[in-house]
Amino acid sequence: MTEELYRDDSYTRSCEATVLAVEADGIELDRTVFYATGGGQPGDTGTLRTPDGRVVTVVDTRKSRETGRHFHIAGDDGPPLQVGDTLVAEIDWNRRHRLMRMHTALHLLCSVVDGGVTGGQIGTDKSRLDFDLQDTTLDKDAIEAALNQLVTDNKPLSTRWISDEEMAANAALVRTMSVKPPTGAGRVRLLEIADIDLQPCGGTHVARTGEIGPLRVGKIENKGKHNRRINIHLVDE
Repeated sequence: MTEELYRDDSYTRSCEATVLAVEADGIELDRTVFYATGGGQPGDTGTLRTPDGRVVTVVDTRKSRETGRHFHIAGDDGPPLQVGDTLVAEIDWNRRHRLMRMHTALHLLCSVVDGGVTGGQIGTDKSRLDFDLQDTTLDKDAIEAALNQLVTDNKPLSTRWISDEEMAANAALVRTMSVKPPTGAGRVRLLEIADIDLQPCGGTHVARTGEIGPLRVGKIENKGKHNRRINIHLVDE
């Protein structure tokens, strides 16, 4: 199985790797810094560069639900790779960092809005969470102010692992109603924002909330009897 280096360090931008397989599903490496699509976060893009000058553009990264194998999806015009090739895998850092900021911002939104999460999507400029809320009036200005205060507080983030058994005994940690944390591998990763949020998450995040930068709350939409969608945006200078 591919060693997923981003699990321990979201700031690692590149790594040396060896090609394990080249299949219709994509290119499998022995190790990678590319995050695979999951939990509402898009897969990373970037390049695979061999010592002899071949450059393969990675347009997406996905993981097989059946096998857990990690595949890098190449663009149509890339040179062929062979099993055993060594290369440098490098992500599109600017895109990744925006996704890290956004993903962390959604955790802040979870702490501000009291309700189960029924869905979500992470983008580089706009992201959203859907909450299980019935007959609830949400104050957009108050949510925006609370989010930006948490950004200003510059709280640190950390991760730790717990066993599947510990996860089963602490079901209240799970905020997402539609997606359950993966179990079966023996352990589950928790993301903690000090004094703010603690929940299972395998995504990539910034080190401190201040790195997110200013946020703007966009539309708050009614998506059904129990579903309220809150859109948030990065506000870049």
